[in-house]
Amino acid sequence: MKRTLCLSLALLLSPLTSLHAEGVRKTIHFPRGQSAATLSNSVVRGDRDRYDITAKAGQTMTVKIRSVENNAVFTLYQPGYQAKTEDGMPMIEGAALDGAGEGDDAMQWQGTLPASGTYLIEVGGTRGNASYKLTVGIK
Repeated sequence: MKRTLCLSLALLLSPLTSLHAEGVRKTIHFPRGQSAATLSNSVVRGDRDRYDITAKAGQTMTVKIRSVENNAVFTLYQPGYQAKTEDGMPMIEGAALDGAGEGDDAMQWQGTLPASGTYLIEVGGTRGNASYKLTVGIK
């Protein structure tokens, strides 16, 4: 009886573990002849959308995010970051760029890139779900 109850409870709760989705994961490519791209999407509360973009040291990157309720923000990680899962939750380990780190609630960033490689832009909401337009440019 006890074993049946535990098994039933586990089966009932198992869908709850899949409620946490990681959001989208895309690589940003600029249209031919362009040096910027705008992506539109929505992120669900608690999830993170992740965008990879490859650039060279010394280039200037501009990142801007707009949302209807001003509740979409981003974190910009330098090359060498690692995507991991801890206690079933996705997380990023690595160095963020000044002004676009965790807790900065960045909505806009521009600067000279310190290293060549793949950068990660992680988008999330500060409160509730967030529909956004993310514009990224590199010169």
